[in-house]
Amino acid sequence: MTDAVPPADANPAATPDATGGQPQGPGFRIVAQYVKDLSFENPKAPDSLRIDGKPGIDMGVEMNAAGRQDGLFEVELRLSIKASTEAMAVFHVELVYGGLFALQGVSEQDIEPMLLIECPRYLFPFAREIIARATSDGGFYPPFMLDPIDFAAIYVARQQQIARGPAETGQA
Repeated sequence: MTDAVPPADANPAATPDATGGQPQGPGFRIVAQYVKDLSFENPKAPDSLRIDGKPGIDMGVEMNAAGRQDGLFEVELRLSIKASTEAMAVFHVELVYGGLFALQGVSEQDIEPMLLIECPRYLFPFAREIIARATSDGGFYPPFMLDPIDFAAIYVARQQQIARGPAETGQA
């Protein structure tokens, strides 16, 4: 029989330390997560609850991150979903869902991608549940379920937009 991990005395460098035996490496720890702002509008209720077919969906996603004086980082995931038909607005949900993160072992060049890709990826399932619950409480069945979001693709597209921005504005 082979152990996947050698005994602690076989490798003195592998002894548990103040991290509770967790492996050291780049990562983050969630300190808190919270709803910062939530708005749900159902302006045409109860008529909006009896529409035929599926409404058109207009969705916006934004990620923001800021460092704090205590060394933690606040990350916000902003989601805006507008559902409408040609005849009426069906619902409008806006959610700012935040998290407070402590980074450990993350190199300087990896901080921004960690905060704008990995942290929102962690927050997303909770935000998705809040939106589903809000639409369900608003009378919609089935509730609106957000599809998974590719935060890495959004980050890359934004970086490309920033890189193109100064060159385009510099041309007459």
